[in-house]
Amino acid sequence: MSEGAVLHLKGRVLVGPDEVRDELWVVGGRVTFDRPTMARDATTVTGWALPGLVDAHCHVGLDAHGPVDDATSEKQALTDRDAGTLLIRDAGSPSDTRWIDDREDLPRIIRAGRHIARTKRYIRNYAHEIEPADLVAYVAREARRGDGWVKLVGDWIDRSTGDLEACWPPGAVEAAIAEAHRLGARVTAHCFAEDSLAPLVEAGIDCIEHATGLTEDTIPLFAERGVAIVPTLVNIATFPLLADGGEAKFPRWADHMRRLHARRYDTVRAAYDAGVPVFAGTDAGGSLAHGLVAEEVVELTRAGLPAVAALSATTWGARDWLGRPGLTEGASADLVVYESDPREDVRVLAAPRRVVLRGEVVG
Repeated sequence: MSEGAVLHLKGRVLVGPDEVRDELWVVGGRVTFDRPTMARDATTVTGWALPGLVDAHCHVGLDAHGPVDDATSEKQALTDRDAGTLLIRDAGSPSDTRWIDDREDLPRIIRAGRHIARTKRYIRNYAHEIEPADLVAYVAREARRGDGWVKLVGDWIDRSTGDLEACWPPGAVEAAIAEAHRLGARVTAHCFAEDSLAPLVEAGIDCIEHATGLTEDTIPLFAERGVAIVPTLVNIATFPLLADGGEAKFPRWADHMRRLHARRYDTVRAAYDAGVPVFAGTDAGGSLAHGLVAEEVVELTRAGLPAVAALSATTWGARDWLGRPGLTEGASADLVVYESDPREDVRVLAAPRRVVLRGEVVG
């Protein structure tokens, strides 16, 4: 669309889970619900519209081996965009992707800086690998580099025990989270295991990624403190394969991973039922492909979330949690249009009819 062109969306506009409009207009790249004076010359798009989807756990600039070049990062971002993901919370990347902010055709990214892990306790080439004495300093560094988030690795396999173990002593992580909050950043942590969770929540953490170790003892604590989870169920689906690959060397870990996988749906449903905020994230960019957000929403419904709640986890609720607008008057026109009502069948998210980013039809 040329500068000054107008887009007219007709059909059903899902402004919120309970607010549906019959149309909206895009003027100057912004949403308006008031008919503009140049409406006669508008380009019309019909269908069911949602705010641009959110992938709340994604890694642009990262693959299975570590940082990637800009061309690969661009391809990752374009794949997400074409799947309808127009807002990404990048949950840790060793690459500098700030150049993406200057590209009008690429999704918006909220960065958490680079992962912060314990020495030799995470995937090689991904993280700053440090010891507890340096945790506060590195959290402060990444809080300044990120967009309001910091990412810790809360647990990982400990070769001395052959199983998942917490990475940080409570005192160190409490001081680090307090420093992040002082600097205006929220903190999230990768956690698979059970024992790492309560100390992180009690230290004031804001979110847990994966959260497969939630139990009836820790779920009430999450609910009471308002700590969100991003289950990344499309990633958790890989646990059996990972367990098979590591069983010969780490049988305890392999058994643990299989048990976490077996109860993954029950874990997420129990957390949702208790009032724990749940958001959609794919963990794309490590070993997983980009563009899987629709599949993650389907997985949330398989876990027992109602369709509207699963949609909110990638649209209205996710945007509110991240402090980004949806389809509100004057907001940037970032939206996705579908053939039918996604509240009736969330699988429609896999087939966008149109993708509109900053007011431009890009897909």
